[in-house]
Amino acid sequence: MGTGSSSDARAQTAIVCAVPAQGGPATPEHRPATDSDISTATDISTATGTGTATGTGTGGPRLSATDAPYPPAAEPAERADPGEQADPTDPAGITALSLPYQIVAALALAVVAVAACVHLGMVFLHVAPSNTVTKKHGRAIDEWVYPEFEQNWMLFAPNPLQQNISVQVRAEVRTPDGGIRTTGWYDLSAMDGAAIDGSLLPSHTRQNELRRAWELYVGSHDSENRPTGQRGDLAERYLRRIVVLRLEREDAAGPGGLVEHIQVRSRTTNVPPPEWSEEKVSDKPIVRELPWWKVAERDRTEAGP
Repeated sequence: MGTGSSSDARAQTAIVCAVPAQGGPATPEHRPATDSDISTATDISTATGTGTATGTGTGGPRLSATDAPYPPAAEPAERADPGEQADPTDPAGITALSLPYQIVAALALAVVAVAACVHLGMVFLHVAPSNTVTKKHGRAIDEWVYPEFEQNWMLFAPNPLQQNISVQVRAEVRTPDGGIRTTGWYDLSAMDGAAIDGSLLPSHTRQNELRRAWELYVGSHDSENRPTGQRGDLAERYLRRIVVLRLEREDAAGPGGLVEHIQVRSRTTNVPPPEWSEEKVSDKPIVRELPWWKVAERDRTEAGP
């Protein structure tokens, strides 16, 4: 009985070896088992004289379910339930919010839109030629635009700026023991230039804040540093607060010290013309020193971060 079982196993192995993998090509080496293959395997088993039939009746041995020539097909992948897909009619954006949040979002958008329209209108009136509106509301327009949003067409000027202007400052500091000391000159323009040199995303503040503050001061004061219009006092306070803020960043007062007075000056040098140009300019710097300004308490608090 043991030998017969071994012969049956060899016969079944011969049949399985003749069956290709499901979905594979039916080549001579791998083709489906036929009745002749089953008969041949049975004859081999009988020729050895040791095989026994496991099936009943005639027509050769009958294969069991586990000896089927093809393995059972794999279960198909589970498909997503169509009912779980997103409904295109579902609300999105602001409509997906509850009613109170919709009202808040709508009000916020309305405020932003109104502020943007007012700002664009003010800037347009500022750069537009003189007209009835600017004559009647010129002061309100200037208060809105100056000094942060001032506009000019210097980029498109036929004769662009050809000078390097460096703004510098020094301070009188009261020390903790009650003494007074004067600091050296801080070149604020050079600090701004070093901060943006080589930067892929240079700071707009570093590029324009100090420069525009100085231009605003010069444009609203005469050569004797006297204000020439309504913007004179505004320009002076704006420049003073920027300078105090920079001194605070540099810790000019030192531990326990207090900046009481500041003095600002500018050093202007002409940009050398190119070698092929016949233009001659002076290489001597022009220095303009402003009087000492007393630092008020509001200059410190309003200039702080």
